[in-house]
Amino acid sequence: MLFEKAFVLHIVVMGLSAAKISLDNPRLPSLKAVEVEALADTGALFLCIPDHVANQLQLHESSKKEVTTADGRKQLCPYVGPIHIQFQNRECYVGAVVLGDEVLLGAVPMEDMDLVVIPSEKRVTVNPLNPNFAAGVVKGFKVAG
Repeated sequence: MLFEKAFVLHIVVMGLSAAKISLDNPRLPSLKAVEVEALADTGALFLCIPDHVANQLQLHESSKKEVTTADGRKQLCPYVGPIHIQFQNRECYVGAVVLGDEVLLGAVPMEDMDLVVIPSEKRVTVNPLNPNFAAGVVKGFKVAG
């Protein structure tokens, strides 16, 4: 049992990737942006921010979201926004779940900005197939021609 716990902990620690991002409140452009080192988590959906970041950006709760944490617990969390995220030459606008003590960059904002995680280097970067602007697939629409 002790070996199993140590093994799981090792996987979690080895799988962490980080991204330096800038967060700001587009409704209050006079506020200074907050620069953070975010934990990139492709298994999470949302941007998660600690309460002190929500306070610095003067974000107000618009609703609640039920989230399931890594340990399987469900909890109801404040949902705030909009938040403008910048990473290198990419940007997006999202809402955020107020949770935890560090910023977590989930799959929705990473997909929106067309970012990729490079686990062997423990970092996030723009998609090398689309280095100049974000790209994505939109299905169900046909271009008239």
